[in-house]
Amino acid sequence: MPTIRSSSGRTSARRSRTTPVRPTTGAPGAAPLIPASSAWREGDPVGRRNFIDLGALDLEAGGRLPAVRLAYETWGTLSASGDNAVLVLHALTGDSHVTGPAGPGHPTAGWWESLVGPGAPIDTDKYFVVAPNVLGGCQGTTGPSSTAPDGRPWGGRFPQITVRDQVAVELALTDTLGISDWALVVGASLGGLRALEWAASAPNRVRAVAAIATAAQTSGDQIASFHTQLGAIHADPGYAGGDYYDAADGAGPHVGLGIARQIAHASYRSARELDERFGRIPQGGEDPLGGGRFAVQSYLDHHGDKLARRFDANTYLVLTRTMITHDIGRDRGGVEAALATITARALVVAVDTDRLFPPSQSERIAAGIPRAGAVRTVRSDFGHDGFLIEAGQLGDMVAEFLAEG
Repeated sequence: MPTIRSSSGRTSARRSRTTPVRPTTGAPGAAPLIPASSAWREGDPVGRRNFIDLGALDLEAGGRLPAVRLAYETWGTLSASGDNAVLVLHALTGDSHVTGPAGPGHPTAGWWESLVGPGAPIDTDKYFVVAPNVLGGCQGTTGPSSTAPDGRPWGGRFPQITVRDQVAVELALTDTLGISDWALVVGASLGGLRALEWAASAPNRVRAVAAIATAAQTSGDQIASFHTQLGAIHADPGYAGGDYYDAADGAGPHVGLGIARQIAHASYRSARELDERFGRIPQGGEDPLGGGRFAVQSYLDHHGDKLARRFDANTYLVLTRTMITHDIGRDRGGVEAALATITARALVVAVDTDRLFPPSQSERIAAGIPRAGAVRTVRSDFGHDGFLIEAGQLGDMVAEFLAEG
């Protein structure tokens, strides 16, 4: 039987890896060295996380995880009838901390506070909101940084997983929490892939689904972009085949992870924004003709460094591969046949300048789900990241959709 462990009563057995004290590079004012991994590990502060131990999991691609633990957070109260539960699914580098302040175990505030919380469009005074850290993640759920049966981190030995495996684990969480069905399953980007898979895998457990800036099947263009990101990490000598968890600060695969993030981040933003915001402006006093950078190069360097300080390279690889292999129509007769089986009310949202998940992919989803209306469009200069930035537009769409139910 699955067992649940609460965050209450646990103490840290060692210093936190999420808010560590790091040695500097030696120069005054220099940034601390980047840790080999910023994955949450046993003994770190748990923050608001709860844990459930689910036992073994047979994987869609073959292979088996002998033990799976899932970390999750909740807000609000489940009603006596159990009809007010909402499942929120995070994107590639997100986690279970959807809303709430930074603090021990949570170095940053919630990533979707504009959408979830008291009085927000998904009102935690009304709804019981659950947000799991995804299978393969690095913030408490079983993933490459977790301990394998031989006592070492899984590292590069972590098996191939798929979006369906991730949903299977979330279904087990649902059963353990005693939730018969979800009033809403909502996600964007990778979270949207899982939301769609939920609606197709367990149609009797999903009353409404919101698929935001996502796809029913990843395209060749997307796979090509993801492939270059994987290559950047594998090419870093610090990656060491995925066995870098004991490496000293500054000696892990942070260069490859940072480059992967730069490739990705360029697709998260629109050409218009990058041109209008940065154009060909040099960075500070740097001279591009003398080997210096343009401001947009500095911007990408910053985002690469920022992710390397809070994430894990193996997790980036594992989760990116789930996006590469995502296909809601696999073994279901194709995408359109699979979408036609979805019985939930559906809200499909596109960002008009999204070049990672272009609006045409949202149109395909809406055309295929019987109870989906027309695609709702977020107008934004910010590209794919519009689902995080355009809080007013997206919040109004979600609130209106929930009210219609």
